[in-house]
Amino acid sequence: MANILHIDTSPRGERSISRALSYEFITSWKDTHTGDKVTYRDLGHNPVPHVNEAWIAAAFTPPDTHTPELAEAIKLSDSLIDEFIAADRYVIGVPMYNFNIPSTFKAYIDQIVRVGRTFTIDENGYKGLVDSSKKLLIITARGGSFPPGTPFAAYDYQEPYLRAIFGFLGITDVTFIHADSLGAGDEAREKSLAAAKDAIAQAVANW
Repeated sequence: MANILHIDTSPRGERSISRALSYEFITSWKDTHTGDKVTYRDLGHNPVPHVNEAWIAAAFTPPDTHTPELAEAIKLSDSLIDEFIAADRYVIGVPMYNFNIPSTFKAYIDQIVRVGRTFTIDENGYKGLVDSSKKLLIITARGGSFPPGTPFAAYDYQEPYLRAIFGFLGITDVTFIHADSLGAGDEAREKSLAAAKDAIAQAVANW
């Protein structure tokens, strides 16, 4: 039995493509993996706060020296990290905003990337503390298309950043499903959505 953390990051509701596709994966997965537990976090509709000065002070001082104010400032981060580490697999729906991720998702990442909790530093440099056997599936929704080897690939800061930051934590088994060309007309949109749904079906069978 696996514990799956399912995260949506779009501020949209029923009009969100990334939400619809991540939901399609999760519902199909649960149909064939009935014993698995799914924990859901909706960052698009229930965003977490950005880090502030009190958070930084708490993150870089020993917990046993925290004042009540510092303990409160880091409390949510501790909870989010506990939730993240407890998961065996991750499914994240992410729209592309200005070639990258929504600020709500970046705020979440800043809350869980913490020295001593999800990464450490030693004489050899940085080391992720999250179990490297865990798997991450990221489903994106994009208005354009950024195929590798084309001039447009240089505009894709979304996939490289997400691979880098989760790899930094120790998660290197990362699969992307891109629903792209969504702003390129009805024909391109439908073709891309069909391809994304096919990829989701394959991921359900093989992930």
